[in-house]
Amino acid sequence: MGKTTSNAVVAMGANLNLSGLGPKVTLRNAITALADRGVVIRAESRFFETPCFPPGAGPDYVNAALLVETDLPPAPLLEVLHEVEHKFGRERVQRWGMRTLDLDLVAYEDQLLPDPATFDRWLTLPADAQRQEAPEQLILPHPRLQDRAFVLVPMADVAPDWRHPVLGQTVQQMLEALPAEDIAAVTPL
Repeated sequence: MGKTTSNAVVAMGANLNLSGLGPKVTLRNAITALADRGVVIRAESRFFETPCFPPGAGPDYVNAALLVETDLPPAPLLEVLHEVEHKFGRERVQRWGMRTLDLDLVAYEDQLLPDPATFDRWLTLPADAQRQEAPEQLILPHPRLQDRAFVLVPMADVAPDWRHPVLGQTVQQMLEALPAEDIAAVTPL
């Protein structure tokens, strides 16, 4: 019997050059590195330029999203993402800091991890606490994805009909709920 596969969405971002090459090249190379590690790329979004988050924290980002198919459960898939980030010079020093590569597992099928109470704590965490705290375990779906145009705009390219297991909204519906200026700031390259 063959292995069961699952679909997941990976958000990608970079805003620092790596070895003299710009973020677009890094994202392209990271997609290849993921495929080399057995992650099947089902769909790639366009690349977008996005203002740095939080504002003033560095150069603008290049963001994208991937719809991937994998036989890995969520935690081992996240380990692969971290290995690829490390290969491309990612150092986890500052929360929301500048980076050569950021690969976030934002959704894995309709899984809610690690449990409803922990997810709800991170979903409802006040903005000031978000700057200070980072979860020590994988939280799925990503607890901030519904607030971030730089995640939802690319995600709409690859999984517009994915439905948030807690909020009950599709990617398209969450995107439509964001302020127009947030969406307009995410511009295709």
